[in-house]
Amino acid sequence: MVMPIVVTTTFTIEGYAIREYKGIVRGIVVRLPTLVQGFLGSLKQIIGGRIGAYTEMCEQTREAAYNQMVEQALLLGANAIVGTRYDGSDVTSASGGATEVLCYGTAVVVELLGPGRLRYLPG
Repeated sequence: MVMPIVVTTTFTIEGYAIREYKGIVRGIVVRLPTLVQGFLGSLKQIIGGRIGAYTEMCEQTREAAYNQMVEQALLLGANAIVGTRYDGSDVTSASGGATEVLCYGTAVVVELLGPGRLRYLPG
């Protein structure tokens, strides 16, 4: 999904100045593997190797958390997110193997500093 916003892990964007801080934004998704993913994952534990079904599930979960974070920033009127981070954990106590992914950062409004340095900033 293409979003009209700049997202970076750094706390600055070269050529731009932060004009306004909108606040912390986040996306959080908790996902349980499907029966097929769980079965394939169990087989891989026995024979070893990369667990592609789990990798795919985790990537989909990260993308969903990212998209939630971006949507929240856009609702606040931001045109960028700085300091983006991911955090993940297993939520096994009550749900039996669920994966939680949190994506968070600081929503900001940035402005081009000078002509010709960077010409395009979505948003």
